[in-house]
Amino acid sequence: MPDLLTDMFVRNLAPKEKEYTRREKGGFGIRVLPSGRKVFFYMYRVDGQRRFLNLGTFRDRSYPDGITLVKAREEYEAERAKVKALKAGRVEGADPVAVKRQKRSEREVERKAPSVAELAEEYLTRHAKKFKRSWQEDERILKRDVLPAWGKRKASDISRRDIHLLLEKIVDRGAPVMANNTFKIIRKMFNYAVQKDILPQSPAQAITLPSPKVIRERVLSEGEVRTLWLSLDTAAMTDDVCRALKLILVTAQRPSEVIGLHTSEIEGRWWTIPSSRAKNGKPHNVYLTDTALQLMGDLQIIDPATGKARPKGFIFPSRRYGEMKPITRHALSKAVLTNCPSECGNDCSACTQTECKGDSRPLEGKNRLRIPHFVPHDLRRTAATFMAKGGELDEVIDAVLNHVKQGVIRHYNLHRYDREKQAALENWERKLLSIIHAQQPGAVISLNSRRRR
Repeated sequence: MPDLLTDMFVRNLAPKEKEYTRREKGGFGIRVLPSGRKVFFYMYRVDGQRRFLNLGTFRDRSYPDGITLVKAREEYEAERAKVKALKAGRVEGADPVAVKRQKRSEREVERKAPSVAELAEEYLTRHAKKFKRSWQEDERILKRDVLPAWGKRKASDISRRDIHLLLEKIVDRGAPVMANNTFKIIRKMFNYAVQKDILPQSPAQAITLPSPKVIRERVLSEGEVRTLWLSLDTAAMTDDVCRALKLILVTAQRPSEVIGLHTSEIEGRWWTIPSSRAKNGKPHNVYLTDTALQLMGDLQIIDPATGKARPKGFIFPSRRYGEMKPITRHALSKAVLTNCPSECGNDCSACTQTECKGDSRPLEGKNRLRIPHFVPHDLRRTAATFMAKGGELDEVIDAVLNHVKQGVIRHYNLHRYDREKQAALENWERKLLSIIHAQQPGAVISLNSRRRR
């Protein structure tokens, strides 16, 4: 015969050597453990399977945080109503044990969910470093703005609003291009998380670039080229950065490809950029003019361990990692920004940049390059533009720049244009030297005076 649970009845239940139960009709009951703990439960069946749902521990002196019989009965009635609705096929029906298991599973998933810092590390290690030559830029952007703001938060907690606020903060400090670049990396990171089933969906969905995309058209004039070339030698930058910037202008190659230049890629007067480093994935031959070779300097060094000459390795080695790695593309951009921060050219009355205006450096120390601001890639565009002005054909200039041919011609015209590229770069060298020497007629100007000091 079913028991009738009352408060007195439950209090008088004494523990035994083995646990036992007392229950009413309808599945409501209490389980008494050998420890003396008493646990309310609701036992029922769904699809022939017996379910056992714990409702809470009975409150007494030993368990003051437990629940009363009245509260347990309320919980029982609420869960029983859900089971009845489930068996009747009503939408409000549910299996309480199944729901409890689901919530426990969700809590476990949440507990194990990675933080943004952990997601960023996995994204960089398993994706960016494997598939992106510019992975270091991804890492720099994440460390600069994303990780300081979100690093300790769960990746699953980041919302679209969080992304908007972070990007707006970057835009407000006067860096719209950085905001766009940061958003692109955030989007890639969360897309990776979705692809690897780390997150069910990306919070970056339906978000557009925070600032209009700017297509750069900066081309240095002859006067700017001359001023820049002469100013680089006295600017606040390392000799390697100075020579790398000049070599971009001389060869018209991408900054990332120039800074990664290695002696193993050079044979005589030809520099072959391997497919692994070329942006379009195709090996590219670059003719090295006298000016280019002079900027590269000695290709061999004396090994201190053996006292014998050996290949130098990276032409522009990193100060931090020595011969193991080249300088970074960011080092070039930072050097230009430090020495050429704004468009005003040391005319503070024309300056529109708050940071530049608030800089306490003397006027002559702000823009050491003495021309309006540019970025390293603008030097490549400048070289290509001068080649076009000199009468070079578009297909030859595209070959120098290693641009992919468009349309069906890419499948039929497999000519490498090496002879034409050599002629174009030699013509550009002659033009460049005439521009530089025009500053001081009759004077002989060293192409790399920094190395002579």
